[in-house]
Amino acid sequence: MSKSLERLQTDHIDLYQIHATDGVTPVEETMRALDDLVRQGMVRYAGVSNWQAWKIMKAQGIAQHAGLARFETLQAYYSIAGRDLEREVVPLLEDQKIGLMVWSPLAGGLLSGKFGPGSNGPEGARRVAFDFPPVDKDRAWKCVDAMRGIGDKHGVSVARVALAWILAKPFVTSIIIGAKTMEQLDDNLDAAKLNLSAEEMKTLDEVSALPAEYPGWMLARQGAERVPKPK
Repeated sequence: MSKSLERLQTDHIDLYQIHATDGVTPVEETMRALDDLVRQGMVRYAGVSNWQAWKIMKAQGIAQHAGLARFETLQAYYSIAGRDLEREVVPLLEDQKIGLMVWSPLAGGLLSGKFGPGSNGPEGARRVAFDFPPVDKDRAWKCVDAMRGIGDKHGVSVARVALAWILAKPFVTSIIIGAKTMEQLDDNLDAAKLNLSAEEMKTLDEVSALPAEYPGWMLARQGAERVPKPK
């Protein structure tokens, strides 16, 4: 780490994130290694990326029990066409007060408004050569249609609506954009200025809703009325 800091010409890293899951190294060892970096002053805060909810919670429990540095952030995929994060990870983030940094908020450009049924997209688009992240395209096209209507109403792009929808979610801290041109960058940044109405958010939430999945549909039947009072 010290050599890396020298090459970066700095004496510390504000946020150091584990980029991917490791099925071999024990979680305890990972958390102790991160804590060593924090205690040595090389790292201010630790984060993680693309981990399952159970594994993040295990890491938080280990950190609390042993007095180690905990995870403060999660970098994860989330988009209006890919809301799987809401099933288990988002409740964890809210409970543990972990910040969410969203990668690929436009699903690799699929939600830019330049793609649709029967179209491979514009020439040179990254999504054409690299179909990632995986997306239910039938649901994605419905989302794009709904966002195009809202975008036309505001006089903005589909991409700007897609980003504004994410930014309106209370559990999102920031989004990581991947603009290729200054025009795209300016349009993406202006998403922060687009305020979607409650009715528009409701429309987008409904068209992009995840199908019911166990145990979620059982939790809705058992004890759903027992909601804690806001603090």
